[in-house]
Amino acid sequence: MRFSPRALGLLAAVVTVTIWTGFIVIARASAQRTLTPFDIALLRIAGASLVLLPWGAWLVRRRAAEAAEAGRPDASLGGISPLPLRTTALLGCFGGLLYALLAYAGFFHAPATHAAVLMPGSLPLWTALLAALLLRDRITPLRAAGLALIVAGDLLVGGRSLLAAFSGTDVWKGDLLFMSAAACWATYSVLARRHAVDAVHATIAITAFACLVYLPAYALLVALGAVTSHLAQAPWSEIAFQMGFQGVGSVVVSGIAFTRMIQYYGPVRSTMITALVPGLSAMGAVAFLNEPLQWNLAAGLLLVTAGILLGVLRKSQAPAPLPSAPHPAVRP
Repeated sequence: MRFSPRALGLLAAVVTVTIWTGFIVIARASAQRTLTPFDIALLRIAGASLVLLPWGAWLVRRRAAEAAEAGRPDASLGGISPLPLRTTALLGCFGGLLYALLAYAGFFHAPATHAAVLMPGSLPLWTALLAALLLRDRITPLRAAGLALIVAGDLLVGGRSLLAAFSGTDVWKGDLLFMSAAACWATYSVLARRHAVDAVHATIAITAFACLVYLPAYALLVALGAVTSHLAQAPWSEIAFQMGFQGVGSVVVSGIAFTRMIQYYGPVRSTMITALVPGLSAMGAVAFLNEPLQWNLAAGLLLVTAGILLGVLRKSQAPAPLPSAPHPAVRP
């Protein structure tokens, strides 16, 4: 059965928004169960590695003759990363390791409604600032207004948590971790654009780096007692679910779906579609996790969504030339 390009584009958009939304709700629910953030990061990397490492090895073998003729190092990490070692390590550090560890740690301190605003909401802010710094992208007045709305929304959410720190709550720690995770993913995205890497190659490379670095480090730290692990206490159903959703779903499926959505809708319309994620995630947290949607969260959500859409609408009025390389993979 063959689907039309329009049907495939629509399916990719639905899959992307569903997984990105589910990531926030499920990660917060997981933080209230057995596993630690280090355990969840391990299962995410392991689940993605089962799919992406064989794929990477196949890509490297297929391109081996090409690379030899060109005389350039087109692979690394023993032939499982399709990118050179320096690029693999740079992207893998921000997109493979730091993002996952910071995001999952945040869910152990702050609710999903905060993550819904601060992670996808602050991503355009960090990306615009880093792109201006590293890629010399110009921030137009209208885009600056959109970024100001995002900052205002983030302050409504995170600022109240910082004030509440004096009463002994730890929510502010989660908010800072969410913002840091978004900054790491923005760094990965800008570096991927700067190095002009393919979406699939970048996803495979960061997973290969995370697998070879994090898995032995995790095992060593657990053996030394420096890191607590609850893998032995967790039921197999929870472990299998985390590997499937966090690894295969959030990394592999959403990466491919986002790339396919970009191909059909283009970057501008795709960004407008993913602007649904903060609102849907917040509603999901209220419906499934019984989290309260306080006035500052609702106001921050509206400001962040408006800021994202304002920046995107500016692009649609003055379209930029198509990039020379495919859009980097983006995922939760």
